[in-house]
Amino acid sequence: MYISSWSGGKDSCFACYKALKSGYKVTHLANFITKEYKRVSFHGTEAGLIKIHSELSGIPLYQKETTPDNYENEFKEAVRSIIKNNPSSSPFAKVGLRGLSNRIKGMVFGDIYLDEHRHWVERVCKDLGLEAVEPLWEKNTEELLKDFINTGFAAVVVAGQAKFIDKEWIGKTVDLKFMEYLKKRGDVDICGEKGEYHTFVTGGPLFKGRIEITEKEVIEKNGYWFLDIKGYRIIR
Repeated sequence: MYISSWSGGKDSCFACYKALKSGYKVTHLANFITKEYKRVSFHGTEAGLIKIHSELSGIPLYQKETTPDNYENEFKEAVRSIIKNNPSSSPFAKVGLRGLSNRIKGMVFGDIYLDEHRHWVERVCKDLGLEAVEPLWEKNTEELLKDFINTGFAAVVVAGQAKFIDKEWIGKTVDLKFMEYLKKRGDVDICGEKGEYHTFVTGGPLFKGRIEITEKEVIEKNGYWFLDIKGYRIIR
């Protein structure tokens, strides 16, 4: 049994999907929102939209408010809470052979190549007695994004650093046209691995339905563009 770290964006979603396809049993999504704004950090996605992901995927969600100064401790608190409330899940518990299949063994993350990110999740998971699973690690980012699209997932750009991403692309679909735009720029990682842009997944094979955005507004804050999703509907 595994927890999937979930931002609502393409990489965490695709990592979860790849883990499931590889035989990992993902039983929980762990999502972290800011205490101040109740939105996913850097993505700006409202907490309620993440709950819809849980509903459409059928995977239970644990959502935790965090603060910049205490993020690691709050992250660990959330994971420990999931473990505590899951039967036979404690990695430190003495359980029989049957219990071994019913406990949480690790967490799934969507990192691709940043060593500092991997080192952090491996250290934190070690502290928690869990395995860190990285299904996307060291994959070619262009091929990875093509794979995400060709597998049938849909996502929109919800945030971007203004120095990297033009305003007109905020709210647009992540597709081959968007990839060509990024390639022509030359200064942006195709998957936005360095935080150049962030996405929100609206549908795909992990979900029993899709989210259609009906009302939106692009806003600027501290050198970033954000998509404020004001209206949406669920299509099943």
